Amino acid sequence: MDLHPHPRKFEDGLGQMPANHQALTPLHFMERAASVHPKRLAVVHGTIRRNYAELRDRCVRLADALSQLGLGRGDTVAALLPNIPEMLEAHYGVPMAGCVLNAINTRLDADTIAYILDHGEARAILVDRELVPLLRQALEHTARRPTIIEVNDHTAPSEETLGGVDYEDFLRRGDAHFAWTPPADEWDAITLNYTSGTTGRPKGVVYHHRGAHLLAIGNVLSGDIPRHPSYLWTLPMFHCNGWCFPWTITALAGTHVCLRAVRGPLMWQLMAEHAVTHMCGAPIVMSTLLATPAEEKRDLGREVSFVVAGAPPPEAVLAAMRQAGFGVVHVYGLTECYGPSVVNEWHAEWRALPGPDQAALMARQGVRYHALEGLEVLDPETLAPVPADGETMGEVMMRGNVVMKGYLKDEAATTKAFEGGWFHTGDLAVRHPGGYIQLKDRSKDIIISGGENISSIEVEDALYKHPAVAVAAVVAQPDDKWGEVPCAFVELKAGAEASDMELIAHVRTVIAHFKAPKRVIFQEVPKTSTGKIQKHVLRKQIRG
Repeated sequence: MDLHPHPRKFEDGLGQMPANHQALTPLHFMERAASVHPKRLAVVHGTIRRNYAELRDRCVRLADALSQLGLGRGDTVAALLPNIPEMLEAHYGVPMAGCVLNAINTRLDADTIAYILDHGEARAILVDRELVPLLRQALEHTARRPTIIEVNDHTAPSEETLGGVDYEDFLRRGDAHFAWTPPADEWDAITLNYTSGTTGRPKGVVYHHRGAHLLAIGNVLSGDIPRHPSYLWTLPMFHCNGWCFPWTITALAGTHVCLRAVRGPLMWQLMAEHAVTHMCGAPIVMSTLLATPAEEKRDLGREVSFVVAGAPPPEAVLAAMRQAGFGVVHVYGLTECYGPSVVNEWHAEWRALPGPDQAALMARQGVRYHALEGLEVLDPETLAPVPADGETMGEVMMRGNVVMKGYLKDEAATTKAFEGGWFHTGDLAVRHPGGYIQLKDRSKDIIISGGENISSIEVEDALYKHPAVAVAAVVAQPDDKWGEVPCAFVELKAGAEASDMELIAHVRTVIAHFKAPKRVIFQEVPKTSTGKIQKHVLRKQIRG
């Protein structure tokens, strides 16, 4: 009798094969939804109502039509589209053809779009006719000449054209019985997303099928989303592929309520008419909802879950959202980690706390998604964890299956971002005793004044506590004596008044005097299309 251990007993004869190993991909979510729930409402847009059987067929026809153009594995298909059904279809049809979807920010300038088309090597582009003038201008600066497929959306019809093929005519070329092929390797690229390019040219972040699948499921778990949600598309699908929600909502056979542009009255109307249960967006979307005139708001009859990223909502906004019938979920992430991968997982007992205490807890970014294997706050030099004291700052670092493949055609930047086996976010944070992380600043946004580090977020939080402040952004202003001092840019609420000295005095009642802004400038604060404040613009302005 052989009593010696066999080290390969769990490997020999137990290899991977089609019966027991398939590449993870979110594309199967569409096939399952169409098979199990074919008649369930999948898409709402203006007068359009499509069920899952119809949506699936359109996605597959798109894949076949792209294949007939000779496009396949490794080819880039760009999309310059608002949140309309064709953008949702592209998230399935393009990768079903083996191609990589490059959803482009529709508010970028023509020169940047031209760079993206060339750098990403777009072979084809789906474009909304309203955006044809922008694409026409971009194509004047490109070396590439992608095939143009034009969408003439019925909610905003346009006579503009570049002579491209009409999207509906293009779909008619395809066969709904096309035998699309899942990725042979889950590491294959599924999408390409360009960063906002706050310094130099934007970088192309590459997502793989495995990460898209896992982050989509992570949204379900962290957002506590039940089957058959009704989801209002207030978050741009071009932003981190809509935080992977095109795949999340389909996995649950939910309803995609499309929204071409974020407008307060229309959002309330759609929420009421389609029993919306979930939506996502930046804090500016909250402000738009709350600022809608009372006569144009609608009774929702249920709590709507609002997943918000970016700066934590001020206490007054949180209270107003709850009163208006919204439950707020605070998340954090970056383009490089498929959107949100950290969630402020709320404890039931926190609801009994006073408003200011709840707001302080909501200000924390939170804990890792199930789909993110590692989330730490580390000393950027030694990679040692900082103490969980809520005070010691370090850099947020991540590792796991929902971190990007890397930056397209930029091995040096990829290597630098992954130094030491971690993805370096560039965000500075503290870790609280309970394990929740809280951002304090971007590494480049820390203000070093007289040798003291000042967190711009801390100063902004103090400004937001003033009832007249709607938007606040703090950056470093060069100073002969101190090196740098805080300078605040402020938007006041409609009808509100406040002087610079009043706001400075207010901040001094909240935080240490030396952290208060030395200057307050009242103006509209520049923001990206997703609502993020563009501090690089303000830094440039302050330096002349």
